[in-house]
Amino acid sequence: MVPRVPVSVDLVVLTVRCQALSALVWQRNKPPYEGRWALSGGFIQLDEDLPAAAARVLAERAGLPGAAVHLEQLQTYGYPDRDPRQRVLSVAYLGLAPDLPASTEAHMSWQPVSSLQEMAFDHRRIVLDGIERARAKLEYTPLGAAFCPPEFTVADLRRVYEIVWGRSLDPRNFHRKVTKAEGFLVPTGGITARDGGRPAKLYRRGPAVLLHPPMLRSLKG
Repeated sequence: MVPRVPVSVDLVVLTVRCQALSALVWQRNKPPYEGRWALSGGFIQLDEDLPAAAARVLAERAGLPGAAVHLEQLQTYGYPDRDPRQRVLSVAYLGLAPDLPASTEAHMSWQPVSSLQEMAFDHRRIVLDGIERARAKLEYTPLGAAFCPPEFTVADLRRVYEIVWGRSLDPRNFHRKVTKAEGFLVPTGGITARDGGRPAKLYRRGPAVLLHPPMLRSLKG
């Protein structure tokens, strides 16, 4: 007889809130792992595929219906002891978005990823994998702009890189790199003085899929 293994979808939804990289989590109120933070998730229904399940969990369990979240499959986790109750296969999805509102679900909350040291099940490992994927994505793709509003300044974008990468960047070098990366940024023609000082140009995300040249973390500045 072929064994049946339940399949769930777990979401690592990351955003920048209060100048910190934060994840959407909830605190378990029953065993196992009572009192620990956990990712939002749910079992896949028989009539849906994986992307549809991830979108449903984002709306119904994470409490972000209609939110403009970039979702992509992160990794599959299937080692036998990841859930002490039963064998469960989990397909994790990574979600990236600008400063998202509070969840419509009262039990969900945004927590800085630096505070998520002990989590339920293997969710700490999944969060760390999601953070590393996000950091790598910022090197080779324009998804850094996914953390920004529709119109933003180069300084706004630089702060995203600094928060996600966890390091300071030279403002002049960063400005040169992002404005020379083909198709990364498109000037809107507008300016803003919201940060004080001289007015700064506003940009929106361009059509690029990959960055040329890439924004490597190993580069100085």
